[in-house]
This record gives sequence, C-alpha cells and structure tokens, in this order.
Amino acid sequence: MKRIRLDLSYEGTSFHGWAAQPGLRTVEGTLTSALETILRRDVKLTVAGRTDAGVHAAAQTAHVDMDDLVWEALPGRSSRTPGEALVSRVTGVLSHGHAVRGVSDIVVASAREVSPEFDARFSAIGRAYRYRIDDREIPDVFTRHRALRTDPLDEGLMQGGGASLLGENDFLSYCKPREGATTIRTLRKLEVHRPGIGPDAGLLVVDLEADAFCHSMVRSIVGTLIEVGRGRRAIEWPAERLAEQRRDKGVILAPAHGLTLERVDYPPADQVGAQARRARRVRENPLTDSSTRIDPVR
Repeated sequence: MKRIRLDLSYEGTSFHGWAAQPGLRTVEGTLTSALETILRRDVKLTVAGRTDAGVHAAAQTAHVDMDDLVWEALPGRSSRTPGEALVSRVTGVLSHGHAVRGVSDIVVASAREVSPEFDARFSAIGRAYRYRIDDREIPDVFTRHRALRTDPLDEGLMQGGGASLLGENDFLSYCKPREGATTIRTLRKLEVHRPGIGPDAGLLVVDLEADAFCHSMVRSIVGTLIEVGRGRRAIEWPAERLAEQRRDKGVILAPAHGLTLERVDYPPADQVGAQARRARRVRENPLTDSSTRIDPVR
C-alpha cells in the first residue's frame, strides 16, 4: 500500500461542511466519489481539519491509501507521474457538470507519495485560520461569499480583547465539546488588522494560529471579539468568558462564510510518525501532561 498526500482547496458556500453526510453535498463526499470513479474501488479519506458548513479552505490536507499497482497504473501510457495523472483526472471528474471545463469548487493542487507514518490529521502541529469582515461604508460585492458584512468595528478594541486568549488555555467556553476530548489548546497568534495590500486590502481580518482548534472555537472567538469591536461588551469580556470555562447561552458564533482555513503545518518528514503517535495518545488520554495536550480535531 502507498500513502498519498492530497493538497486541496475549496470554496465552501455550497457544501454542508467537510464530513460526508447522507443526502447532503459535502467536500469529503464529493472528493471521495471522484476518487472512487477514477480508482474503481472504495476510498477512505483522512483530513487535517473538518470544516463546518460554509467554511472555506485555501490550503487543506488529506491522505488516502491505495494499492501500489493502482498508483503506478494511473499515468497509463503517458509520461506523467502518478501524482500528476491523479490530479488531472480528478480535476476532470470534479468539474463535470460545471459551467467552465476544468473548474470546480474543489481544487486538488497536488498528489504525492509520502511516508506510511504520515497522518494528515495527527501529524499536523498547527493550523492557521483567517476570518474576513467587510465593515466599510460601501461594501465590496466580490467579497460577499467570503467576508462577513457588518457595521463599523474598532479593531483596536478587538485586538486588546483577543490578546488575553493567547497561550495554553482551556477553551471550553469557546468550544462545542465532544465527549472524551480535551478542550485545552495553545493559541499562538491572534491578530486583528486591516491589510493594506493584496486581495484582502480594506477588509478587517482576524488571523488565528494554534496547535489545533476544537469545534466552533474560531467562530466563537471571532463572534465574541465582534461584540467588543461594536462597543457592546468591555475589552475584558473575552478573558472573563475564558475564565468561566462554561459553554452557555453567552456563546456567539460568527457566520461560517467569513472563515477560511489558510494553512496546515507539519514537522519535518522524519518526525511525522512521532508526532502522530503523540497526538493519538493525547486523544486517547486527555489527562496527559500539558506539554503534549493536543487534540487535533480541527
């Protein structure tokens, strides 16, 4: 068996999230179906982070296992590598039925063989998200599917409120907990700013990086900071909510369409197996020491 790493992106507007669900269009379901059409056998995908309905991904990672002979046969008589052949063929299947040939709301950028110890989910050591907000007087019509439209916000207040969340904390107040899983995370970066150049110029963006994020954590943090940016809540409120360690009616989720998974980080190739083993142990025993308390769910 060969383990194949897939690097992909998707525009999440028309998807009911990553995870396959009967009767609903999801990223996992759509991509799995395309791969099974090409490979003519069942496929099981493992993903770095399961995004919610409407959330986008600029850089998502998944892996799939397949027989050696199946992988080597992908190019047929062409001079392409197996990875190049798989990308080309999956692009064709995914774009079938779309208005423009070769264009879909899922793009597989690369497919390559990796160590059998690589795990797209458990080998990851960090994730980076960006939340986009358009609070300008005149909105940009081209950002309506990827940025939240809202009234003017004070980014200074939002940055001040968010600073108290940095570091290793129990984010239960900001997470939708799952039975047996820890809600302790290390938030490495939280930056609220307005880019001066690039495609996000003029928008208000919230950049967050952590070892991992639990369910709804990013949207809950951003929803809380928006209330601070509106002046409806004090700058101390995010820290007070964190200290409560209780998920209650105070949870405010920012809409999904403003959120994008921007990056997934991995250690050097010779360390992916050790990282995966550490992460699995933590998943099975959330009471492990704080230096390795990571539950890379999302």
